[in-house]
Amino acid sequence: MSWFILLLLGAIWGASYFFIKIGGAEIPPFTFVEARTLMAALALMAVLALRKESIPRARREWLVLIGMGIFNGAIPYTLITWGETHISSGLASILTAAMPLFTVIFAHVWTRDERLTLVKAAGVAVGFIGVVILFIPDLRQGIQIEFWGQFAVVVAAASYGLATLIAHKFLAGTSHVVASAGQLASAALVMLPLSLAFDHPFTLRPSFEAMGALLILSLMGTAFAYVLYYWLIEHTGATRTSLVTYLIPITGVMWGALLLNEPVEWEALVGLALIIAGIGLVNRQSAPTREAMVAAPTEGE
Repeated sequence: MSWFILLLLGAIWGASYFFIKIGGAEIPPFTFVEARTLMAALALMAVLALRKESIPRARREWLVLIGMGIFNGAIPYTLITWGETHISSGLASILTAAMPLFTVIFAHVWTRDERLTLVKAAGVAVGFIGVVILFIPDLRQGIQIEFWGQFAVVVAAASYGLATLIAHKFLAGTSHVVASAGQLASAALVMLPLSLAFDHPFTLRPSFEAMGALLILSLMGTAFAYVLYYWLIEHTGATRTSLVTYLIPITGVMWGALLLNEPVEWEALVGLALIIAGIGLVNRQSAPTREAMVAAPTEGE
């Protein structure tokens, strides 16, 4: 059962990039992320009510959740949504998979108990060689908008990596559903003024297809996926659950190729293989903790 849930979660999070591609093509990034986080937060609030859990009341807890909402929600969701207006969904899923590489680097700089070892450094190097290979096709044509689309997704991966450290340091002992609902609600609050100021959301007329993609992404790819994710942590442990990191880019490429007819270039396959190999080397010596995995992205992640 647990392996089925793991595969299902990998498929759902990989498909998130497909839904972002469809919805983000018609709905501006600020409004898209605002609607996504708001609907997901409301869904998780309902889960909290069913579990009879209460939201945090302490100011310190909410400051942490707001930080998580920014670095694990508002920033990466917006950058990935914008990035996918210029690059394929499969490529976005591969680039976001670099998140653990950034986590290791940040941990080395800002913590004392997660220092870089020779194996970890080799993993980071191999992974980033994979990232560079993914940029080669666009760099051949000079720095154009596609380059910046890829760069935006890489910055999103770095933001996810920073969020992982915040969760590890400040969210120990916090219910994972509470943390997820709190950070998504915080992200929605952060995105609301940006949506109103720049996107004029009430004048938008997206198609049924775009609205459906947004709804599925919010409820299935965000709220429901979080429930599956923390069920896995509770029943199988953080180490096995972390295997989803390897599945997301693979399924992301698969969905893009099957549903959007996105071409799979050799650079994408080589880059994917190197990033996964790099993550494997990094994870050999640093299995993710239960607290840190609160920060796992909803698409890659």
